[in-house]
Amino acid sequence: MAQAWLVLVTALLIAVAAPAAGVTAGQAVADAAARQSHARHGVAAVVTEDPPVRIGADPTGGVGGRVHATVRWTAADGTARTGVTTVPADLRAGDRTTAWLDGRGVLVRNPVTDGEARIQSIAVGTVAAGGTCLLLLATERAGRALIDRRRYALWEREWAAGDTQWGHREAGW
Repeated sequence: MAQAWLVLVTALLIAVAAPAAGVTAGQAVADAAARQSHARHGVAAVVTEDPPVRIGADPTGGVGGRVHATVRWTAADGTARTGVTTVPADLRAGDRTTAWLDGRGVLVRNPVTDGEARIQSIAVGTVAAGGTCLLLLATERAGRALIDRRRYALWEREWAAGDTQWGHREAGW
């Protein structure tokens, strides 16, 4: 009877907790991406030297189509600044690009796009929901093992009592 209740409670927790964990984790990633994009702003920059050739870089801007290059931009106070950031692989010295700065004017990585944020939140949500399911199933298995251990100990005591009782009756054989 206890095992049946354990299975029922586990199933209900999986039905409720796993989706809740997935949605919560996914929303946290989406919120972090939104905060990141609000905390960064783009400025016009110029590539100061040809970026190094990267084997396997896709010049059309696909996966791996960004390389590190030194860029120059004008800060809010009017001073010229330089720094290294990622740019599309097809840019050369003198080409214009966008450099991303944080609130203090420090060069930072490009913010994630809406599509990237959506993919990341789905992936994290899926992992969180799956992890919650696995944790609940492992807990159910551990609970079942404890119930079985108690049941086996009870059977052992009953069997020992029966052996003692039968042993006295059959002593005359």
